[in-house]
Amino acid sequence: MENPVLILGAGSLGVTALDIFQRNGVVVYGLLDDDKKLHGKEFGDVTVLGETDDDGFLKLIGHKCEAFVAVDDTRVRKKLVKMLNDRRHVQPVNAIHDTAIISATATLGHGNLIAARVVINPFAEIGQHCIIQSGSVIESQAKLGDFVHIGTGSSINSAVTIEEGTFIGTGVTVIAGVTIGKNARIGAGSVVIENVEAGTTVFGNPAKKV
Repeated sequence: MENPVLILGAGSLGVTALDIFQRNGVVVYGLLDDDKKLHGKEFGDVTVLGETDDDGFLKLIGHKCEAFVAVDDTRVRKKLVKMLNDRRHVQPVNAIHDTAIISATATLGHGNLIAARVVINPFAEIGQHCIIQSGSVIESQAKLGDFVHIGTGSSINSAVTIEEGTFIGTGVTVIAGVTIGKNARIGAGSVVIENVEAGTTVFGNPAKKV
């Protein structure tokens, strides 16, 4: 990516994205965040410039500047992505750590954060605006919908389907062939051995409905 980037979100995810872009030699103009307490805060030589809807900064985004949304809250992330689509007519770029291993036959949408040491194996499909945290493994032919969050060190086995908006906690194992429905939540350390219905929260080994 040749263009510089503006990061929306200055929390832990924003700092992670900043590190990823800088490791890849991408210039980061600054970060935007709605928490006014963060305004003016510096992360190295990059500053939190203002709020996420500040047109003075948003107008930079376009042909010569990219955007990335780095917010944990899925509802807020969706809102910011829609704002960028509607007002700036752009899609956020991917933030991919230089130590991640992604098969040439895997497919990626826009706006994904793929952290350190993530492995995405052949013919896996990653949707848009997903967060895949450090050390996670997405096995061959697994499918992730949009706005899916995969916690640190999780293992998504082959031919698993994870639908839109699902949250997978830290250190989760999802057994091959399982389908996890839209907006489900999987507690940290769980082992998922059977399908999970949409909107359901499960936890444990084996994972059971909470």
